[in-house]
Amino acid sequence: MSLRDIIEQEIRERLTAATDKHMAEKEERATSQVQRFAEKSILLQLLDREWKDHLLALDHLRHGIGLRAYGQRDPLNEYKREAFELFEQLLDVVKMDVTRVLMTVRIQSEEEVTRAAEAIEERAEHISNVTYTHPNDDGSVSEELGKPSSEATLGSIAAGMTATLAGGVPKVGRNDPCPCGSGKKYKHCHGKLA
Repeated sequence: MSLRDIIEQEIRERLTAATDKHMAEKEERATSQVQRFAEKSILLQLLDREWKDHLLALDHLRHGIGLRAYGQRDPLNEYKREAFELFEQLLDVVKMDVTRVLMTVRIQSEEEVTRAAEAIEERAEHISNVTYTHPNDDGSVSEELGKPSSEATLGSIAAGMTATLAGGVPKVGRNDPCPCGSGKKYKHCHGKLA
């Protein structure tokens, strides 16, 4: 054995030991039954996705395989050979994806899930100062809409729009100001959508 073979073998052994330790720690956090269920579901999901891609690749191969006859090759044998290569690629991709996902996924207990959901809800409750503004033609924020105290103005604009829209189709000319209150011409604001 050469020095390179010994180094590669040692690296393989260390990686295998580290991987086994990592998976054993994961199994300690979750029960073995939960871990096996997660492994099965991940394998099935990835296999299903990759199998669909494989069938699509076979369909593409089938459509183009007839051109091999021009190269004095038997299309049936070429199809069998390339389909087998695609299947080997499918197996390699499934192995890599399953390993990657199993090594990175973290199974949480019920308590951890509830604590995380509560933390997300708590953070969402603190966000109350969000205001929405309408930009002008030059990209700057409109004075009347940029102020937090302009809720009455926004309400009156919305009321005006609903009154206009409630009567049917709004009767706004293309060069008239837009009823939303942006200050733009109708054709440059909401008239673009029409």
